[in-house]
Amino acid sequence: MPKAMVFFSLIKESLAALWSNRLRSGLTILGMIMGVTSVTTVVSTVEGMQKNLVQVFDSMGPNTFMVSRIGFVTDMKDFLARLKRKKLHRTLIQPIKDACPDCEDVGAEGYGEDNLKYGSAHMNYVSVNGETPNVLEMRQNEVAEGRYLSWEDDNRRRKVAFIGAGVREKLFANEDPVDKKIRMGANEFTVIGVAEKLGGLFGEEQDNFVTIPLSTHQMLYPRPGNPVNIVIKAVSLERREQAMDQVRVVLRTIRRLDYGEKDDFEIFTPDAILSFINSITRAFRVLLVSLPLLSIVIGGIVIMNIMMISVSERTREIGIRKSIGARRRHILTQFLYESLALSLTGGLIGAALGIVLGNTVLTNVMDIHVSATTLGLTLGFGISTAVGLFFGIYPAVKASRLDPIKALSYE
Repeated sequence: MPKAMVFFSLIKESLAALWSNRLRSGLTILGMIMGVTSVTTVVSTVEGMQKNLVQVFDSMGPNTFMVSRIGFVTDMKDFLARLKRKKLHRTLIQPIKDACPDCEDVGAEGYGEDNLKYGSAHMNYVSVNGETPNVLEMRQNEVAEGRYLSWEDDNRRRKVAFIGAGVREKLFANEDPVDKKIRMGANEFTVIGVAEKLGGLFGEEQDNFVTIPLSTHQMLYPRPGNPVNIVIKAVSLERREQAMDQVRVVLRTIRRLDYGEKDDFEIFTPDAILSFINSITRAFRVLLVSLPLLSIVIGGIVIMNIMMISVSERTREIGIRKSIGARRRHILTQFLYESLALSLTGGLIGAALGIVLGNTVLTNVMDIHVSATTLGLTLGFGISTAVGLFFGIYPAVKASRLDPIKALSYE
C-alpha cells in the first residue's frame, strides 16, 4: 500500500476512534481550549500594553526630558528622604535657558485635581495640570479642537482650560465644548481647546485631564513653595545627553551642592521612565504568561491519561491489528495522531477564541489595543501541539509494544 494511503488511513482511523468517544474527547479538548485561549489572550494583552506604553512615552518627544524633585521611588523610606529636598520653582526656567546651549526650550508644569461640572454633567477627582504654553509642543501632543494655552493666558492668569478627550466625551457629549464654561471647584473656566485622544494605560484613562496656565494653577491651587517639574527639550536627540549634563551643572550651582554631594533632584527621559516601569512589571508579566502555560501542561497530562485509558480499552483491537500484519510503527503513529488531533483541535479553537476575546472584550474593557500577536499565537498553538505530542508518546509506545498473543487474550 502506498505510504500516502497508509498515512490517510491512519488519520481516518484516529479520528474515528476519537469520534466513538465524543464526550471524553470533547472534555479533553475543552481543557486544551481554555489553556490556549488564556495564553493567546494574556500574551497579546501584555504585548498590547507594552506597545501602548511605548506609544505613550514616545508622544512625550524623544528629545524631551524632565527634572523632578522626587523622581522614581520604590520604597517609603526613600520617598520620605526625597521629600526633604529643596523644591524646584518656575524661576529656574530662565537660568537653565541662559546656561544650556543644547536646550531648545524650557518649560514647567504643576499638578493637582478637582471636580468638574457642566450643566448636569460632572466628573470627580480629575487631574488639573498647570503648564507653561510651550510644554505641549515639547511633548509632541496634538490639538484636536480649538487652541492650546498662550503666553498671554499665562501672563494674565486667565481662567481658560484645555481639556482632554475623555472630559469632552463626558461633559460635552453632543455639543462643541470650545468657548463653553465649566466649573472647577469654586471657579469658572472657559474651554479653549481639546486634546487628541491618548487612550488608556494599564486600564487607567489618560484623557481625563484639564490643563490650565501655570500661573493660574499656582494662584488657585497653591502649595507651599509652588513646586513644579521642569520640562526641557534638547536641540536634538544626539545632543540630549549633553543638554542633561548642562542642566545638571546649572541646578547644582544654583542649589549650591558641593562636589561630593549627590544631586538633590532627578533627571529622567521618556525611555528611562519606560525602562523603570518595565523593570517593576517584568516579574508580573512573566507570572501572567506562566499561569496559562501551566494550564496547557495540565491539559497535556489529561491527554496522556485519556490515551492510557484508550490503550487499555483497545488492547484486544491492537492485538487483532497486529495479528493481521500491522507493524509497531503503525500502532505508534495512530495513537500519536489521536493525541495530536486532541491538542491541535483545542489549539485551533483556543487561538480563535483568544483572537476574538482580545479584539473585542479586552480592547473595550482596558481601552488599549489588544490584538492577537505572532508571539501569542505561536506560544498558544505551538506549545499545545508540543504538549500533545510529548504526552502522547508514552501511551503510543506502550500500545505499539503490546504482545499480540497477550493482547488477543485480554478481557
